[in-house]
Amino acid sequence: MRHVLFICSQNRLRSPTAEQLFAEWPGVEASSAGLNHNAENPVTPELLRWAHVIFVMEPVHRSRLSSKFRPHLGKAKLVCLHIPDEFGFMDPDLIRLLRNKVPPHLPPIAPTQD
Repeated sequence: MRHVLFICSQNRLRSPTAEQLFAEWPGVEASSAGLNHNAENPVTPELLRWAHVIFVMEPVHRSRLSSKFRPHLGKAKLVCLHIPDEFGFMDPDLIRLLRNKVPPHLPPIAPTQD
């Protein structure tokens, strides 16, 4: 099971959308968090150690994560999705972007046998 963590600023719009979207992906356990001190679910060292792949929405998130939590990142793969903060929760355009950008970094879905 691959542990996948999605991070944005507040953990209210982008990262919870990504978590919900990929929660049922085979072989993946998804979670989300925010980097701001008042985030719905703040990033913690324990959450970072849990993750195999960490997706951040913007380059600023990657920078803040690296400067504040570098010792806790371990061997997790860090991927910047380059998705700006201009979408609502479950916005169809956000879902389209996530479906295009995230799957190449996840375990492949096996074809179904008919």
